[in-house]
Amino acid sequence: MKRRDFLVGTGAVMLSAASYGRILGANDRLGIALVGSGRRGRWVLHKMLATDRINAVTMCDVWGEQMQRTKDQLGITKIKKSYDLDEVLEDKNIDAVVLATPDHLHQSYAARILAANKHLYLEKPVTLHYEEGAPLKKAVNDSKVVCQTGTQQRSGELYQRVKEEFFGSSKRLGDVIFVRAVWSDFGWQRRAITPRSKPKNFEWDTFLGPSEKIPYDWARYDAWRNYKEYGTGILSDLLTHWGDVAQWMMDDANPLDAVTTGGIYHLKDGRSNPDTVNSIIRYKGGWNFTFECSVMPVKNTHDSVLFHGTEGKLELFRAGYIYTPHNGEPETVTTTESLDTAHVNNFFDAITRGKPTTAPIEIGLEAIRPSHLAASAYWTGKRVKFNEDHSKIIPM
Repeated sequence: MKRRDFLVGTGAVMLSAASYGRILGANDRLGIALVGSGRRGRWVLHKMLATDRINAVTMCDVWGEQMQRTKDQLGITKIKKSYDLDEVLEDKNIDAVVLATPDHLHQSYAARILAANKHLYLEKPVTLHYEEGAPLKKAVNDSKVVCQTGTQQRSGELYQRVKEEFFGSSKRLGDVIFVRAVWSDFGWQRRAITPRSKPKNFEWDTFLGPSEKIPYDWARYDAWRNYKEYGTGILSDLLTHWGDVAQWMMDDANPLDAVTTGGIYHLKDGRSNPDTVNSIIRYKGGWNFTFECSVMPVKNTHDSVLFHGTEGKLELFRAGYIYTPHNGEPETVTTTESLDTAHVNNFFDAITRGKPTTAPIEIGLEAIRPSHLAASAYWTGKRVKFNEDHSKIIPM
């Protein structure tokens, strides 16, 4: 087996993340607000701070303790804390907002951020409900700001080269017939939640947002991905990433229909979203995309997207790929590139240098399309498709 390492960057000079900041100069730092300071928001802000291109101005969340935790873990000495999004958006020191709230708040919060003329880094999935896509796209197009969506593979140089080398004119895989994605073992989504009384510095009604107004329930906040009112769990958190990669490589963002089976097989803890699923999505270009996932400790050699073609197969994962031709020697390529760092730098370059974003709103909406189909198929128990004008999902 041949093995080679993949080097990020081309040419004689390669810039580190910190080098970008030095070239731009301190006066060109972007003022950033983090809206939703939980685990994912904290991670994205950490990656942004490491580029040396931003000032973290404000955090906004429904829980004061969450904001303090983020401040402490990231070692930020000076940052404002707020429970009020409007207060954040009135601050002229803020150039851009990282929106990392639970999914059910994405569309309404994004619209307010865009209307305030703040650049937007919108975590995936960009919408919880399929029908939210059209008004969100209009809000972005009506604004004069940059919107980057959170499918960070789009900024990975390895992924970009794979797209060119395997799915361009070379046809190294021949005709691709099946695409299979696997990704399991999520301890955070299977942890036991201990009930607790409502904290004094916690805004329950703000957390509920546009969802049904119900009495306080700590589990619904602390494990919101488990409940379909606030997120779609593994059918959006994970299918969105691998579905986007599959559609990008295949040049086909036109899923026709989907079936999904699964359930709450192991975690009888009051959640509504499944802990285990299998989905099959059929595409206009003549290929099937299969997604297999469980929050349970199922170990795969790689969490990957596997492309089966008539001339070979390609297993693509976060740290590289394995190419196995039908005739010839397998080839393994590895990379240490940080996809999150590449993605936030692309966002900053779009704002400060006018470069195109790798994951604009159109890509974000395409990425969530197979997830919406798969989730609808799960909840209806039927094969589903888009209606004629693609305005809604209907049973077949």
